[in-house]
Amino acid sequence: MVSVDSDKCIGCGACASVCPAGFEMKDDGKSHVKDPKAPCVGEAISACPVGAISQ
Repeated sequence: MVSVDSDKCIGCGACASVCPAGFEMKDDGKSHVKDPKAPCVGEAISACPVGAISQ
């Protein structure tokens, strides 16, 4: 299960930039999982500068 720790997320948007199919930025300024099965999820996890995404 892919999840974003909203306490760690700084809202930089790196995950949504590298994997727009898997993540989206919402009105709260945080990243949210859109499609946990998107093929680019692993890349987004690596791109997160604060390690807020887990699988």
